[in-house]
Amino acid sequence: MDYYRKLAIIVGVLFIIATVSTLVSSVFLGSIYDPNYLTAVSANENQVLTAVLIWLVAIASIVSIPIMIYPILKKQSESLALGYVAARIFEGFFYAGCIIALLSILSLSREFVSTTAPVVSYFETSGSLLLAELDWNSLLLDFPFVLSALILNYVLYKSKLIPRWLSAWGFIGGLIYLPGILIGMFGLTDPTILFAPLGLQEMALAAWLIAKGFNSSAILPSQPKSDQS
Repeated sequence: MDYYRKLAIIVGVLFIIATVSTLVSSVFLGSIYDPNYLTAVSANENQVLTAVLIWLVAIASIVSIPIMIYPILKKQSESLALGYVAARIFEGFFYAGCIIALLSILSLSREFVSTTAPVVSYFETSGSLLLAELDWNSLLLDFPFVLSALILNYVLYKSKLIPRWLSAWGFIGGLIYLPGILIGMFGLTDPTILFAPLGLQEMALAAWLIAKGFNSSAILPSQPKSDQS
């Protein structure tokens, strides 16, 4: 198995880890949206900390994807390859913001339940601000995410490193995803249906990379040719 085939498998696995970890983390965050979250979060501390650990795994996967695929993308366009790296790192920063907000809510909850006579209005105000910070970070991270998807699929489409139908699906899915972010930002309606095409494409891309890898004929002659394993 050659170098580029291994890279394709690693990138595919990282895509799956990033997606699954972000989905699984939501299972452990029910207490955050409990009406009595000031007490519920502390009571479910282990679940909240588990969500934090899962988010850390997601960040590691998100940042690792562009680093691993960079040697391949830069042969097609070094500037776009660097743009892809920057966008995904920027996305990771927003995830880090979510973690900081979540841990701050946990600390606030601990203080609330341990205080003999807590000033409820103070804790409610602080909690509302931290929840808003968590929500805004969760929303804003979608901007670098969709930008990275557009860059990646544009390069993949132009280079034919994967079938064009698959990269076109991802690019169109990114274009559909963008208004979904704006809809969510202004709270007009539930934008989940607009997020689905790109989410499904990422899993299809991951499966393709693991099963088939990159199109070796699209790799520039200056790179070593793929060997049959």
